[in-house]
Amino acid sequence: MNKTPEHIYPIFDKILQTSAKEKLLNQKGKVFWVTGLSGSGKSTIAQHTEALLHSKGILTQILDGDNIRAGLNNNLSFSAEDRKENIRRIAEVAKLFANCGIVTIASFISPTIEIRQMAKSIIGADKFYEIFINTPLAVCEERDVKGLYKKARAGVIKNFTGIDAPFEAPLKADLEIKTDNINISESANQLFNFINNEL
Repeated sequence: MNKTPEHIYPIFDKILQTSAKEKLLNQKGKVFWVTGLSGSGKSTIAQHTEALLHSKGILTQILDGDNIRAGLNNNLSFSAEDRKENIRRIAEVAKLFANCGIVTIASFISPTIEIRQMAKSIIGADKFYEIFINTPLAVCEERDVKGLYKKARAGVIKNFTGIDAPFEAPLKADLEIKTDNINISESANQLFNFINNEL
C-alpha cells in the first residue's frame, strides 16, 4: 500500500467534524458491513432495510458490490490483490459517508477475516458493525439468480468465492442472520432492529 506523498497536506482537522453533521441530521454515522456468499441475500436485505430506515427518517447510503465494480472499481479484477484493493477503496468511501453522519450499509462478499479487519481498521471500530448473512452454499447455489455458480462450476468464472476461492465466516459477527429458513422481510427486520438499536 502506497504511503501518502510528501506534497499532500490533508485538511481533516480544518473541515466540519462528524459531531456537527450528526447534530444536523439528528442521527449517528455508522457503517453496517454486510458479508456473506454470493446469493446469500445481502443486497436484497440491504435494500429492504434501507427502505425501513428511510420510512423512519434516517438518511442512508447503500454501497453494493456490483454497483461499485461498475463504477469506482471497474479497473479491478478478482485476483486476491485486487479484491483487497476493492475493499480498501470501499472502506475509505464508507468512512467518508459515516463521517458525514450517514448510516451506511456496505454489502460485499469481502471473503476473508483479514480483509474485513482491514475495512474495520480504516472505518474505525467505534463506527463499524459486522453483519453476517449466513446462508449455506447449497442454498446459494440453488438460488443462483445470476447463474454465477453454474458458470463457476463449469470453469467459466475463475476465483469464485465458495467454489475455487475461500470464504471465511466471521468468528464473532455483531449480528448473524440465518436466511435459509426465513424470508427477506424477516431478515430485513432483524437488520433494521439491530441498526435502530445502535443509532
